Amino acid sequence: MDCVFTGKVSQKGQVVIPAPIRKALGLKKGSKVLFELKNNEITIKKLPTALDWAKLVEQIPVEDVNIDKNGCFDPKKSPYFHDWMVNG
Repeated sequence: MDCVFTGKVSQKGQVVIPAPIRKALGLKKGSKVLFELKNNEITIKKLPTALDWAKLVEQIPVEDVNIDKNGCFDPKKSPYFHDWMVNG
């Protein structure tokens, strides 16, 4: 989403995040955000929730790897194992 919105700072230093941005990021009451100040600019980022992490972990592929007594594995049965071990 490449949209620009303006707002203003209240007397208490509060800023309202525009509704389209809150909706796009799924921000609700109690959502946590991170503020970063760099080069005279403020960046606000949504912090992931436990549910966000759980959904991310569900996407990680599971691969059973059988290592033989010589410490070798069958790359045909575990095609992603070597890449994971080398590149993480």
